[in-house]
Amino acid sequence: MFLTRIGYGIAYFLVLIYEIIKATLDVAFNGVMRRNIDPIVVDIETVLERPVSQTILANSISLTPGTLSVDLDSENNIIKVAAISPRKKEDIIPFEHYIKKMLE
Repeated sequence: MFLTRIGYGIAYFLVLIYEIIKATLDVAFNGVMRRNIDPIVVDIETVLERPVSQTILANSISLTPGTLSVDLDSENNIIKVAAISPRKKEDIIPFEHYIKKMLE
């Protein structure tokens, strides 16, 4: 069980780095060069139950360029996210599965 959690932790870290690089390129090309900015604030429901897991997810969202966690409602499992362009939930939190397997 412990080794499985470590494996998911490593996978989470790698996915996070990949998403940061991907979002950086997206913001640089679509946001800055093409000026394709359409800011939006969305409420995203998360399957994470523990406040520490939700906090890690919110911080991961804020680390990814183009998105910012504005509010975290731990009781209702909702994270309010500001994004520079409309995106699907899966594009904003692709690492939720890894956090769930790692910490819950």
